[in-house]
Amino acid sequence: MLMKWIKALRVYFNPRMLIMVGLGFSSGFPLLLVFSTLNLWLKDEGISYIAIGLFSLVKLPYSFKWLWAPLLDRLKLPGFGLLGRRRGWALFFQLLLMAGIALISTVDPAANLRLLAVLCVIVVIASASQDVVLDAYRIESFSLKEQGAGVAVYIIGYRIGTIASGAGAIWMASFMSWNQVYLLMALGTLVGILTILLSREPSKAEKFSEQSYKNFNDFMNKAVYDPFVDFMKRNDWALILAFIFFYRMSDSYMAPMAFPFYHDMGFSKGEIAFVSKIFGMGATIFGGLVGGLVMSRMNMLKGLMLCGILQGISNLMYVVQAYVGHSVPMLMLTLSFDNIAGGMASTALVAYLSSLCNVAYTATQYALLSSLMSLARDVFAASSGYMKEIISWPAFFLITTLMMIPGLALLWILMRLERRKYPRGKTMPSAADGRISNRSDSSAQSTPATPPAATATEKQ
Repeated sequence: MLMKWIKALRVYFNPRMLIMVGLGFSSGFPLLLVFSTLNLWLKDEGISYIAIGLFSLVKLPYSFKWLWAPLLDRLKLPGFGLLGRRRGWALFFQLLLMAGIALISTVDPAANLRLLAVLCVIVVIASASQDVVLDAYRIESFSLKEQGAGVAVYIIGYRIGTIASGAGAIWMASFMSWNQVYLLMALGTLVGILTILLSREPSKAEKFSEQSYKNFNDFMNKAVYDPFVDFMKRNDWALILAFIFFYRMSDSYMAPMAFPFYHDMGFSKGEIAFVSKIFGMGATIFGGLVGGLVMSRMNMLKGLMLCGILQGISNLMYVVQAYVGHSVPMLMLTLSFDNIAGGMASTALVAYLSSLCNVAYTATQYALLSSLMSLARDVFAASSGYMKEIISWPAFFLITTLMMIPGLALLWILMRLERRKYPRGKTMPSAADGRISNRSDSSAQSTPATPPAATATEKQ
């Protein structure tokens, strides 16, 4: 048993994993600049809890990126075509991110909150679009059994990116203005730009490269209609979508209030930067690696259940923190539990979403699935400020803990359905492994989504 786990670690030494770190950094870097780091800036400017909570709505493009994902999935960007379909779009959005973050650095939130919101929306659109491309790149770079490890390394890069835009930005804000901080943060996009230029286009992306279309209706059918029909051929597609929406609800709802909570507990910017980001992200990275191992060695749905339970109950640590108050050791303990559990849950869910995608429609289908996660975070979390205004911090975190129940209940139903379909312990085949293909066109039926070797040795 021990040797099998050691053997599973070998996948992390694949050279492609280094590219995943850089791409993960590119994906994670912009998020906190329009989320928790921005929330702390707004709190410093005297903006209310309600306004800070409502500012979560600027991230709505993350929830609706599936609307334009078909364009990114099927078309090459003029002027960037030499890089390939995935890399060309990724470079374009990195340049747009650099410009958007630099413009945010010119705004005074207290004087012009609306302009700040507009610029944040532009950054989010570029970030969400980049995520569509990078998620497709990641999925197309690995076989099904390598997806868990690929996700884990990608999330390591993602967390390093959030450390830079979280702890790095907060630490710099302790001795320079927030406007100067955001101007320097614009340079962080250079990591993604260099990674994209040094990487190669995935071979699977070239296989399903840009097609010629007879007319607009033909494009809509092949690029938009077919990917959704492909996914909805699953008998339990509606249940899967509901599960994805609710799975991380407890974590998503409390997220906008995390930094205001630290502020109210009396923690300084330096303490927040070190404990919540540098120390906390180390715990998250560890959790992500553990999650990758769990998903590679356990049945996928059982792994999701284990990670989901740990993620939900981790919010109870914040109840204790609220009673203890300003205590750095207690905050380190709280965030260790929370971030390890959160890292495991993130890796588990992303690996599950990746397994659901048909490689012929990678960007479109993954954008749809990941948008449901964002919808819970961006729409429902917008009311978190209102809730905090009327209840105490302990009550707030207790309620967020209970929010794990719907997602786990739906997962339990999926597990029962799996046992009925595969009574001998076999896991459900996915469109990603090539053993089933839901594409309506003939080319899909003759083209496996992963190499035969990958499907023959699949383990979840």
